[in-house]
Amino acid sequence: MNRFFVFTTLLCLAFAVSSQAGDKPNIIFVLCDDLGYGDVKCLNPDGKIATPSFDRLAKEGMIFTDAHSGSSVCTPTRYGVMTGRYAWRSKLQSGVLGGLSPRLIEQGRLTVANMLKAQGYSTHCVGKWHLGMDWVRKGDVEALNIEKAEQVNNVDYTKPITNGPTSVGFDTYYGISASLDMVPYCFIENDHVVANPTETMKLVMNKGGAVSYTREGPGSPGFRGEDVLPTFTREAKKVIEAKAKAGAPFFLYLPLNSPHTPILPSEKWQGKSGISLYADFVMETDDALGQIMKATEDAGIAKDTLIIVTSDNGCSPSADYPKLLAAGHNPSYNMRGHKADIFDGGHRVPYIVRWPAKVKGGQTSSQIVCLTDFMATAADITGVKLPETAAEDSFSILPALLGESGKPVRQSVIHHSINGSFALREGDWKLELCAGSGGWSDPRPGSPGEKGLPDTQLYNLKTDIAEKDNLEAKNPEIVTKMKSQLDEIIISGRSTPGAPQKNAVEVVLRKPTPAAKPNAKGKGNGKKKAK
Repeated sequence: MNRFFVFTTLLCLAFAVSSQAGDKPNIIFVLCDDLGYGDVKCLNPDGKIATPSFDRLAKEGMIFTDAHSGSSVCTPTRYGVMTGRYAWRSKLQSGVLGGLSPRLIEQGRLTVANMLKAQGYSTHCVGKWHLGMDWVRKGDVEALNIEKAEQVNNVDYTKPITNGPTSVGFDTYYGISASLDMVPYCFIENDHVVANPTETMKLVMNKGGAVSYTREGPGSPGFRGEDVLPTFTREAKKVIEAKAKAGAPFFLYLPLNSPHTPILPSEKWQGKSGISLYADFVMETDDALGQIMKATEDAGIAKDTLIIVTSDNGCSPSADYPKLLAAGHNPSYNMRGHKADIFDGGHRVPYIVRWPAKVKGGQTSSQIVCLTDFMATAADITGVKLPETAAEDSFSILPALLGESGKPVRQSVIHHSINGSFALREGDWKLELCAGSGGWSDPRPGSPGEKGLPDTQLYNLKTDIAEKDNLEAKNPEIVTKMKSQLDEIIISGRSTPGAPQKNAVEVVLRKPTPAAKPNAKGKGNGKKKAK
């Protein structure tokens, strides 16, 4: 996709006739980090963490109880939010990026920020980016690798950063490059660090019990993990207040750093839950949401502001599950697994929408939706017809929000785990093309517990939300049908109607386990590949 094509696409979008001309809402998309479905009180009646802001948003808006992140880890989900495309169609086939990784979003790919900017929106990002940006490297360094400690000092932090958020459609950016357990430990404003990271530091992960630390590397003097969430909240409120006065529609993408590790609630929130630091951090995250809501209300724009709040994946096992479970709180609610897994605990996430001007409050929808659907929804709201080369896996949820139709928003959704394992959800059925979790819970890939298990799992989530009863052997026709559908979606380069598109790389449908041996012909594990 060349730059001329992108320019002409944006030009067409800018002159598109909007079905809601003059009636474009402000849009605020809040993406929590590692917040479990069961961490939100209105979604988990047995939950022990107070979340009054989430609960009020739900009372005044609409809950989607069957919403899914594009992946069970963060970078690929963020790619999907920004592009409306599953990340496994990109070069990222497993895992996540680091804080010094290069830009993941392809040059020329249309993003939701670019699209809304063409429709007259001012566009702003505050928070954790984690989609890569290009730092100026010192010396002869071929690539920046988060796993190689010596690489973190081969960056000239005094030079402007290229290919960050402002290169994909955002007018302004204030945040951190990746997760707060990754270097560099510094704030970034637009294309430069706010303060040069001249110190070597690491952040304490847990102040209670055993102490562990984040990766060691460059940090700005005085930078503290406890200050990051309050800073994001403050900067987001500034955007809301300034843009409300300007009178034109705005888009604010607010990817928070919480409650991801390092679990560092600010001092005023430590001990508030009476359960654990993680529970305290969830409460502070809830308070941040409340401040965002209040900012729109104080500015007089709440009625015409669409707020979506969700999470990039399920809760991490680093959240001290034993302590939470002992208190009677399960971050995954009644589902199996957690962050990184192919099981629903890895990717079924909170998803709450408030838009007083259009969406009736107090509603609950059981429709299957995915975070990739944001782009098509934003396009539908603003009357934009998306080109066939964009948002290939994005379906508009606007009809569900407006109560216009009982038809499903989407027929199916594809799930992806940290090691690249695939699953297909259609109706009540869920097909998983791996023997175990595909992630961090038992049975882990390549573990003794996974050995001997069927290499395919099939669950009926209507009767077995905990994914305990594998029905694969009893329903071979369903397995065959769903496997064929999954192949077709992968090969077509899209799950939405339209002309076939190309995936960036060959997509391997079944991932070899860490202990996999070459087959007799010496060509890997011999499994079929979908291209």
